[in-house]
Parts: sequence; structure tokens; C-alpha cells
Amino acid sequence: MAMLSFERKYRIRGGTLIGGDLFDFWVGPFYVGFFGVTTIFFSALGTALILWGAAIGPTWNVWQINIAPPDLSYGLALAPLKEGGLWQIITICALGAFGSWALREVEICRKLGIGYHVPFAFSVAIFAYFVLVVVRPLLLGAWGHGFPYGIISHLDWVSNTGYQYLHFHYNPAHMIAVSFFFTTTLALALHGSLILSATNPGDGETVKTPEHENTFFRDTIGYSIGTLGIHRLGLFLALNAGFWSAVCIVISGPFWTQGWPEWWSWWLDLPIWN
Repeated sequence: MAMLSFERKYRIRGGTLIGGDLFDFWVGPFYVGFFGVTTIFFSALGTALILWGAAIGPTWNVWQINIAPPDLSYGLALAPLKEGGLWQIITICALGAFGSWALREVEICRKLGIGYHVPFAFSVAIFAYFVLVVVRPLLLGAWGHGFPYGIISHLDWVSNTGYQYLHFHYNPAHMIAVSFFFTTTLALALHGSLILSATNPGDGETVKTPEHENTFFRDTIGYSIGTLGIHRLGLFLALNAGFWSAVCIVISGPFWTQGWPEWWSWWLDLPIWN
């Protein structure tokens, strides 16, 4: 269906959560809505604060710009702008922008009369970010446990956090998360390559149908999950990847303070080894 033809089906009044008809309009192909306005506000303010933080920092090198959280000595208190306060406000802006975008997606779903799968899926990603910058710092008692905003500084934070627990790959929730990430990639690669091969036949051949696609996988691995099933599986795998990523970091520190290799001592203590 042509995009313009499709747009006529959802460019209808109603379905808004807040604001009624006030923001119920489009700018070109983009629906605005009340939460579109709040998304723009939080995004613009957060970006401006990041630029301000870079301006008062030591460098404009995009790799080295760093907006750090407050020092651990501030605990859960508000910090001066130049000593972590910027990070706190930018975090609020980020959460406001992400949450607004998800609620805007809800309004679009209401207009289309479809389920809330898209905003729900995006909410899992928001949840993972929320755990990193709010839940874990709250449990540890200081905003300084959040990650800094910057490319090199963020990578350093990830590396340092991993080494803090000796070997982060021994974190069981991290193992589950990585498994889901890799399996998501595999499932999407299999699905994408199948669609491309079916819709881009060789010279003189006809475009293949879902029956051909199902037959290919039945002949290859003995089972085909089907055209609807692969999308449900992809959603399940992707959401679990994000969820277990949040779990793996929130249990590191608040609930387990030793090296993760030591957690597996229970395995060696099982009576079967005696």
C-alpha cells in the first residue's frame, strides 16, 4: 500500500491521551501530538545542556567530551551544575524525551486501532536505561554510580565496571542477555536473508511466496516458524535481550559485591561432585 494511501487511514482525529485536538495535527509526514511537543522540548533542552557541558569542558573532541555524574561524596543530593548537576538535568531530559516518545507511539497506535506492541517494546529499552541511571544509583546510594555521557568515558565506565567484579562475563544474567542478543541477530539474519532471496529471484524466475519460504526451512532444519511466528520470536528475543541486560547490571553491586567468578562456587559445592 502506498504510503500516502496508508496515511489517510490514520490521519484521523482522536486517540490522544492529553491535549485533545490542541496538538492533534501533522507536520509533513510526522504526527505531533502533546507528547511530540514534550519530546522536542526535552530533546532540545538536553542537547543544549550537553553542548554547554562540552563548552565548559577541556575539549571539543567529540570522542573525549564527557558529562560526568556527581562525585560519590554527593550521595543522592543535587550537585552544582559543573560538578555533576548537568548530568542530573540531562538525565531527566533523556527520560522525559524517551517517555514522551513512547506515549506518542501509544497515541499513534490508538489512531490505527492496533495493539501497543511498539511502545511496549520501546519501553523495555527505556527500562534498561532507567535501571542504569536511576535504579542502580538509588540502590547504591549515590548518583555517581550512573554512567557518564561521552563516547570514550562511557566505554571506560563499562570496562571499569566489568573489572570491578573481576570477570563480568561470569555474571549469569549477563550470560542470558548476551545469548538473547546473539540469538536475536541470528534470527533476524535468517529472516532477512530469506525475504531477500524470495523477493529478489534470478533472471527468468518468479518471486517466491511464503509457501516457498516455509518449505526452505522445513527442508533445511526440519521446521518453519512461519511468517507471523518469526516476528513474534524476534520481538521475544529482542525484549529479553534488553530486560536481562538491565537485570545483569542492577544485581551487580546492590545484590552481589564480590567477583562474579566466585558466585559459581555453589556449582562446585553440589554433592554430585563428591
